[in-house]
Amino acid sequence: MTPDDFHLSSFLPYRLAVLSERVSRRLSVEYGRTHGLAVAEWRVLVHLLRCGAVSIRDIHNCVNLEKPRVSRAVSRLEAEGLVQKTQGDGDGRLVAISLTDAGRTALADIIPAATRIERHLTDAVSPEDLDTFFHVMECMHAVLDADPEAKPRTVMDLDTNANAIP
Repeated sequence: MTPDDFHLSSFLPYRLAVLSERVSRRLSVEYGRTHGLAVAEWRVLVHLLRCGAVSIRDIHNCVNLEKPRVSRAVSRLEAEGLVQKTQGDGDGRLVAISLTDAGRTALADIIPAATRIERHLTDAVSPEDLDTFFHVMECMHAVLDADPEAKPRTVMDLDTNANAIP
């Protein structure tokens, strides 16, 4: 293939990025409208729902966001009363982030809408095609898992039994 034959719109990494971004933005319209949240804030809240009290480093390592974005999201969520910071056990320098009751209530409002959007997307294909899609994604992950130059998946991303939330 020559550079003249290359088309970004048919390049697999670009196509995956575009699809991922479109789905994330569609979801963000929903939780932005109802709760004023951005993508980073949504991911932090959902991670805390699953993991309980954790450090900013733990959140950063599991939600596919850069550490400064996670820090800003946590600060905004704390200001809105959706998360709280407490001193970590043992090391006073560490701070544990956890959901407040208001954060749990917000997620109880948001998750049904998010899963409706997910279902709308997945209903567009047959169950067999969806299984094939997930299998193909795992095959591509396996190639990247074996590549020492690729960023490793987190333990949470390896949990294929978990519901994936963008």
